[in-house]
Amino acid sequence: MGADILGGDYTKAAVRAVENALRRNGIRFADALGMSKHDFLVKVTIGVTRPDLVDRDRVAAVLPYGQREVAVEEGGLDIPLENVDGNTVMANAVLTVFLDVPDTAGEAR
Repeated sequence: MGADILGGDYTKAAVRAVENALRRNGIRFADALGMSKHDFLVKVTIGVTRPDLVDRDRVAAVLPYGQREVAVEEGGLDIPLENVDGNTVMANAVLTVFLDVPDTAGEAR
């Protein structure tokens, strides 16, 4: 989850959601398999109330390595600010990581 408390910026909330997911999770198995972390495919799904206002390229730029795909769907939460115009924007993010691992016959699976 990520939020933009006062600015109402959907991209900022989405970026913070991805950053939070990266901080809380680590994937270290590529090295153990003799592969590079750059071989990962990382699919990001963002949920916000206004998907059209998220800059997918800025969200993808947060990922430190791998091939990147970003999808934005309706979700998240907007909370109206009291006594001023605007919303607190809350975004949810799911990061799914894929790695083609060769089997013992040398074929990817």
